[in-house]
Amino acid sequence: MNLFADIRATVIAELDAMVAAGDLPEGLNMTAVAVEPPRDAAHGDMATNAAMVLAKPAGKKPRDIADLLAARLGTDARITETSVAGPGFLNLRLAQSAWQQIPQAALRQGADFGRSTMGQGSRVNVEYVSANPTGPLHVGHTRGAVFGDALASLLDYAGYDVTREYYINDGGSQVDTLARSVYLRYLEAHGQDVAFEDGTYPGDYLVPVGEALKAKVGDAWVGKDEDIWLAELREFATDAMMDLIRDDLAALGVEMDVFFSEKSLYGTGRIEEAIEELKGRDLVYWGTLPPPKGKAADDWEPREQWLFRSTAYGDDEDRPVQKSDGSWAYFAPDIAYHYDKCQRGFDALIDVFGADHGGYVKRMKAAVAALSQEQVPLDIKLTQLVKLFKDGAEFKMSKRAGTFVTLRDVIGEVGPDVTRFIMLTRKNDAPLDFDFDKVLEQSRDNPVFYVQYANARVHSVLRRAAEAGIAADDAALQAADLSDLTHEAELGVMRKLGEWPRLVEIAARTNEPHRIAGYLGELAADFHALWNRGNDDASLRFVQEGDSATSQAKIALARAVSVVISAGLGILGVTPAEDLR
Repeated sequence: MNLFADIRATVIAELDAMVAAGDLPEGLNMTAVAVEPPRDAAHGDMATNAAMVLAKPAGKKPRDIADLLAARLGTDARITETSVAGPGFLNLRLAQSAWQQIPQAALRQGADFGRSTMGQGSRVNVEYVSANPTGPLHVGHTRGAVFGDALASLLDYAGYDVTREYYINDGGSQVDTLARSVYLRYLEAHGQDVAFEDGTYPGDYLVPVGEALKAKVGDAWVGKDEDIWLAELREFATDAMMDLIRDDLAALGVEMDVFFSEKSLYGTGRIEEAIEELKGRDLVYWGTLPPPKGKAADDWEPREQWLFRSTAYGDDEDRPVQKSDGSWAYFAPDIAYHYDKCQRGFDALIDVFGADHGGYVKRMKAAVAALSQEQVPLDIKLTQLVKLFKDGAEFKMSKRAGTFVTLRDVIGEVGPDVTRFIMLTRKNDAPLDFDFDKVLEQSRDNPVFYVQYANARVHSVLRRAAEAGIAADDAALQAADLSDLTHEAELGVMRKLGEWPRLVEIAARTNEPHRIAGYLGELAADFHALWNRGNDDASLRFVQEGDSATSQAKIALARAVSVVISAGLGILGVTPAEDLR
């Protein structure tokens, strides 16, 4: 049940009737007509912009359209009041009975309350994390992993067919560096003293990899030149790191559908195929680039190379794909990878990048637009930095990693549920302060506790009902009569529950899972406010001694809150708490 969608459908039906009656011209596009909560709740329960968006194409004044529409909507039993505000916004106030249907709808539909068919099965590829396989995941990867995973779950909930994908960057020179670093640990496992030069990876996480290599090859590679062991060790080290990364992701509750290897693009003709596709449409040409901004022309040596016409698709300059010596520019395998995605039949692509990849957005969007002939949209979401604090000071580096705080460090401090929720309390492109002390506080200032506490309170009500002999299973609660729940605090919770299906679609349409966390905080606040009123007004308490019917109605409202909180936390990948003692 989506009450906002239902009222919008009624608005559209009345507008169509106005067209049929000659009050509006034919051929009007109703797509932009919206029904949403008014900015000021005092103005009503819902508002529509219909008169505003249709006035110009209809050749009429907004207020004239609004007045006619208000008269028609006033006959709907669910709408008790209509009022035209400002230049033509139409505010609507709904009957209490309309909101009283929401909790039972939530109980009937359970986890599917709010689930949408908006995506209509469209295939979406969400690529996230995609960290270099050179070490454990760090806190920056953690935010990208949580964001990408929650976004994938949100899109699935909104009716999309989602594929979660990890791109293994195993085709570059960093994997050679990894292999050399593992070789040093291998020598160390044989009792040799080693020194890590600049550029190698000194983290302790490679100690067991060196020992595993010793167990596999013995002393066969000790003292041997790297042309003997480098190629095989690259694969061995990459596999070991990917096992580590998979374990890190599992600890966070992230499971990928596809792991795609960059290395699989080389020597297989796949890069050549993608570039030839662009050449065939004159989108790759032999030329030179101008000097970089801020660099004098006489300090710049132009080099002829194959360039992609990314400026034809909104980029600031054309981009190299193949150098004059025949080697691929770093952009080429990324083009081939996204060409592969397009060929797999996805209807839309989403890439989750770290903030340091901001300069890569335009060229990647241009490449996908060209490769798909502008049929497959690409949305790139950047995740900003996370700053960690503990005991009032910035949390320092991990000794195990050598240079950074790992995902396991964070989870070890607060657990996966808290980690995931807090990572989603701010929009992905906004910096995030993560204070280990505050996120473990049991106070309303801790958003994850505040939401979980609301859910735990609902379960405490269910336990009290059982002790009082009141039937409080979902089947019994669905049959409860909520018509006597008329206090503004109770209706406020119902209204907030009614926003859930609409919120899901907005969050999915904008690719913004942080909206789910924000909504859950608002719902929890409304529920806690109702609970606290019950401390002073006994008639608002959920269990009414000696009155099973009233108790069931009130418990039905509380249980509906738990249904929605559980669904929202499920999207975020957080386990709902039933008891916080």
